[in-house]
Amino acid sequence: MSDLAPTTGGGAAATTDGDNRYKAVQHKLKTLGQALDMASSELEQLLRGMRMNARSAGDLAVDIANAELDRQFIEMTLQVATALGGAAVEVNKLHQTAQDVSGLAHDARRTHARLYEALDTIRSGRKERTPKPGFFAR
Repeated sequence: MSDLAPTTGGGAAATTDGDNRYKAVQHKLKTLGQALDMASSELEQLLRGMRMNARSAGDLAVDIANAELDRQFIEMTLQVATALGGAAVEVNKLHQTAQDVSGLAHDARRTHARLYEALDTIRSGRKERTPKPGFFAR
């Protein structure tokens, strides 16, 4: 059996509350990146387990054949090995996608900081209120 168990904590998704202030966006991007990093780690663990179980099922099919048991049991065990191998391929794709999106989230956070951190520092440091977006667009 697998040692993997569903997790209920951690990896909370970033809220979509419409708060687009600099620090809120930075926090959301950080939360997203961390959640994807955690998911990637868990998917890697799942992938290793699936591959190991697929190999074990394949070995078991050979043992069943060597024991000269009914062909039905050999075929069912081979089907399990094949299904686990196929599922592992798909989990690997998901793992790669999680890693890619995690990298993009971290890149987006750095780019956002590079573009808007100085502006946020200026706006946060003054006493006067800042006009709403679009005020000067008339």
